[in-house]
Amino acid sequence: MNSKKIIVQKFGGTSVADTDKIKNVARTILREQSFGNDVVVVVSAMGHTTDHLVKMAKEISPNPSGREMDMLLSTGEGISIALLAMAIQEAGGQAVSMNAMQVGIITENIHSKARIVDIKTDRIKRHLDEGKVVVIAGFQGVTPNGEVTTLGRGGSDTSAVALAAALEAARCDIYTDVEGVYTTDPRLVPTASRLDVVSYEEMLELARVGANVLHPRAVETAKMFKVPLRVRSSFKLDNLGTLIVGVEDMELQKPVTGVASDLSQLRIVVCDVPDVPGRAAQIFSKLADANISVDMIIQSYARKLENTNDIAFTIDKSDLDKTLKTLDNMKENIGASRFQVDENIAKVSIVGAGMIDRPGIAASMFDTLAEQNINIKMISTSEIKISCLVDELDADKAVIALHKAFNLNCDEIADVKGTLPDV
Repeated sequence: MNSKKIIVQKFGGTSVADTDKIKNVARTILREQSFGNDVVVVVSAMGHTTDHLVKMAKEISPNPSGREMDMLLSTGEGISIALLAMAIQEAGGQAVSMNAMQVGIITENIHSKARIVDIKTDRIKRHLDEGKVVVIAGFQGVTPNGEVTTLGRGGSDTSAVALAAALEAARCDIYTDVEGVYTTDPRLVPTASRLDVVSYEEMLELARVGANVLHPRAVETAKMFKVPLRVRSSFKLDNLGTLIVGVEDMELQKPVTGVASDLSQLRIVVCDVPDVPGRAAQIFSKLADANISVDMIIQSYARKLENTNDIAFTIDKSDLDKTLKTLDNMKENIGASRFQVDENIAKVSIVGAGMIDRPGIAASMFDTLAEQNINIKMISTSEIKISCLVDELDADKAVIALHKAFNLNCDEIADVKGTLPDV
């Protein structure tokens, strides 16, 4: 039986955007294998392939079926894995490419946002025992009935971490075209600091509030199964990037670890809802049944004369049509007068495990935004995160000001290539 350590490597779309980059990835993989490790590789679709496929689908149908979209989008990773396996073979290695059905990546029966429920590892291990690099399509799965599913944008991260957990891998390396996790987007703030270490908890919040380096579900899975996770550059292999560990293994020196903005959400206000028990439950139960994720929620004080209030919440922009349809179907039952949609908003957040024991962080955030004349529309908090909804045009100004206010700048200019990874 093979006793080598298993290393799972994941390469995003920007890392395999063309054949030269694919050849570079092949060299990176064989370098890891030369250290005496078995290597399993998870790959995203090349460059903007997924965007191109979505565009073509929309040209055919404004509302294509979820099943056919999954069939279409899953083809992107099929191209990547075959080309990468060829590149490894051409470079002198042995490799085999496998899609989700061939591996046995089993998901729940939900299209476009499926969750992995099981991974069969027998075929992978047989190929590893034969000395092969196993190249697996990320972002996709298959139901027990054989239907193709996808895990949602960024799902290749989740594929990689789930495979690392199933294989009991020594670690999972997420390769990107930046050198790790930064205190904020280094394209916006050139003096953003690269974090040597960040906790699962902080990384999860950063991923949820707009940091594009890792997918939230990938971090959740890594935390659950204690998968050692490292974010590192595809182009600077001697740079170890950012290590993601449990908060108990960290020495917290600053209350705030990072600042992020998210422009992918919009706000919906359900107006003039009767102030009676159960109305909010009705609204959010129906949204949950429609598989719509809600983020920030606020309910206004009841108006005494009308005995009504407004309920505002944020959702992903891609869920707007489905959300409005769901609300329209229950409009009479909940007694709402109308719905308002505000698409020109951004969520700006600060994240840090050190917030828990340090008072005044929220006040500092609000003061900083006030000094920049930025109006706050909604607020949500957790133990290690504070998020504010602001006008979309104020998002960059808010991030720059907050990054400076919490002393996150470094003296050196961040070394980035002008893009963040397509995870």
